[in-house]
Amino acid sequence: MESSTSQFVFNPLPEAFAVGVAFTAAVSGLALMAWRRSGWRPIIGWLELLRIIISVAIAFTLLQPEWLETFKPQNKPVLVVLADVSGSMGTKDVIRGKETVERAELVKPLIDEKLWLQLKDRMDVILEPFSPATTDGTDIHAALLGALEKQPNLKSIVLISDGDWNQGQPPSQAATRLRMREVPVFAVPIGSETRMPDIELSSFDVPTFAVAGKPLRIPFVINSSLPRDEIIALEMRSTSGEVVTQEIKLPAMSRYQDAITWKPETPGELKLTLTIPTMPDERYPENNTQEAPLSVRKEQLKVLLIESFPRWEYRYLRNALERDPGVEANCLLLHPGLGQMGTGRGYIEQFPKDEELTKFDVVFLGDVGVEKGQLTTQQCNALQKIVRDQAAGLVFMPGFHGFQASLQQTVLADLLPVIWDAAQPRGWGSSVPGKFALTEAGMRSLLTKLEDSDEASSRVWSTLPGFQWYAPTLRAKAGSEVLAIHSSESNSFGRVPLIVTKTYGAGKILFMGTDGAWRWRKGVEDQYHYRFWGQVVRWMAYQRNMSRGDKMRLFYSPDRPRTGDVLTLNANVMSLTGEPLREGTVIAQIATPSGQVSSVRLLPAGEEAWGLFNGTFTPIEPGEHIIELSCAEAASNLVTKLYIQGTHREKRGQPARVDVLKEIAQFTKGRILDASNPQGIVNAIAAIPDEAMQERRVPIWAHPAWAGLLVFLMSVFWIGRKAAGAF
Repeated sequence: MESSTSQFVFNPLPEAFAVGVAFTAAVSGLALMAWRRSGWRPIIGWLELLRIIISVAIAFTLLQPEWLETFKPQNKPVLVVLADVSGSMGTKDVIRGKETVERAELVKPLIDEKLWLQLKDRMDVILEPFSPATTDGTDIHAALLGALEKQPNLKSIVLISDGDWNQGQPPSQAATRLRMREVPVFAVPIGSETRMPDIELSSFDVPTFAVAGKPLRIPFVINSSLPRDEIIALEMRSTSGEVVTQEIKLPAMSRYQDAITWKPETPGELKLTLTIPTMPDERYPENNTQEAPLSVRKEQLKVLLIESFPRWEYRYLRNALERDPGVEANCLLLHPGLGQMGTGRGYIEQFPKDEELTKFDVVFLGDVGVEKGQLTTQQCNALQKIVRDQAAGLVFMPGFHGFQASLQQTVLADLLPVIWDAAQPRGWGSSVPGKFALTEAGMRSLLTKLEDSDEASSRVWSTLPGFQWYAPTLRAKAGSEVLAIHSSESNSFGRVPLIVTKTYGAGKILFMGTDGAWRWRKGVEDQYHYRFWGQVVRWMAYQRNMSRGDKMRLFYSPDRPRTGDVLTLNANVMSLTGEPLREGTVIAQIATPSGQVSSVRLLPAGEEAWGLFNGTFTPIEPGEHIIELSCAEAASNLVTKLYIQGTHREKRGQPARVDVLKEIAQFTKGRILDASNPQGIVNAIAAIPDEAMQERRVPIWAHPAWAGLLVFLMSVFWIGRKAAGAF
């Protein structure tokens, strides 16, 4: 720093001067009296003079003297020009003459050093790009905050960007810090606020595995910013050479969701590629394709049916599952009151032991309760645990005997997704057949898809043969999803829920509130009855069959993970004796596509967990990951593959977010400037007033040296009086 002026200044209170003069006068009078009383001794005269000097110094202190230095900062103020170089700056939506160029082209003249030469004498100009395309994200907050922290003499910021931030904290938080430091931001928006014509295949949700010989529905999402409707033909290819095409009508300026259906015939590891044809006026055809791996397997699901009496619903469901080549059905027919179990092909004679029960993927619980000759409380506890910890599915299928009402006194009451009507435990019957009515969620659900299109499926549900009995339900519980309701009957809570689903722990629950699904076979045989229950079984068993071995099973959530998602790994581990392992060391070694290996220890899910261990992992690389699961206590390991889908934050063709830049400029007391006028931007910065003179004040009255001087003078005065014999 170079000082320009220095001077004494005083900051007294209004009465300080009068008090100081009066104090000095009084001390001077006392000093004169003391000197005369001593007979005008010279030593006393010098001491009294010192007393007067001390009083003058004290009076001087009351005036609060300060040493003021006024100077100009030797270091120049700093102007930081932040230029957005992220992937979205490649969007071609800037009109220059007769052609349309990329946003980055408009930035180039603004970061030319020659443009800022006229400011060289007044400030240091730093040109700094941020969020390069290699980072796949735009972090405006980090760019603004970085400039503030790295430049102590920051005068102002010029922010050149399209405002499309998609990473880090909101830019408004950095704007708050800048305002507190009185640093204005001059924002220069780049790009059009209108989206360019484009079709984007934004989602292609291929499941982890499929079953050979079974239809597979693969959801996809297309975003269109075309100004008109288009009829396009999608094409899905597999590495096995199969091609599936589907024609759709893509509405203008909207989001289109649908699913493509395909039946894989042979087991194996495949890769599916979905492609949208390029439209004539489409700007970015590179986002019209997505691919994902798929494992096609042979299926053998284990299903357990528990029923009291062999009613029609039970008989037809058992027959449908037995005819399904991918299902192994076992039945436990209790026959309460007869003292013996049902026997025959596929029947078991008693409720399975714990180690046997864990092998079932889905359990159908019919008109059964905890009454004599039916289930016990311990067996209900076991059913709860295989759903909660083993990711099994449980289907509630009540009947007109009302036995399931007694389950309200067991742990299975928590699993039931509906509130039971205790006043009518045996349900309601009617001579007029009732009908199902799909809810909005039911129209979207894959469980209720009885035809390939939503419209055809809704028509089928409206024409299905009716039912003449329904369960005593009042309403669905919170957290559950109602797929179908009674078309005409209602109570104080609204229409009676008939098909309701929910998740419980790691497993899934479905409630079927009628026993008339077997009537759906009328005129069409197994077409709809078989399809519905086949979809239910596979939906419930999907998660726990993602990857399985002899004594270990691995499943994860979400089942279609993307980079950046927190992936929950769940493992079911059996002991050497076949029982669920409660304590053990379960390690997941995860190898990324780049070759890096990380370890995740899976911990027991709880003290009462039935062989369930879980942990979390956040993938940062897209592609195929190899997971090796091992457990010393089970003397077993499991190797599986996990495909992580890449997420691209930076997308070309998106509109510029000028509102974000306006907010930053307004909050920091800056301005919005026109990118097409580079000289106007420089002139706006040049109009910022020069740095004001800075001051440095040294408060003498409060300085330790001044206080030390006063103490020293008073000490000399006191010692002198003692030495002179003046008391």
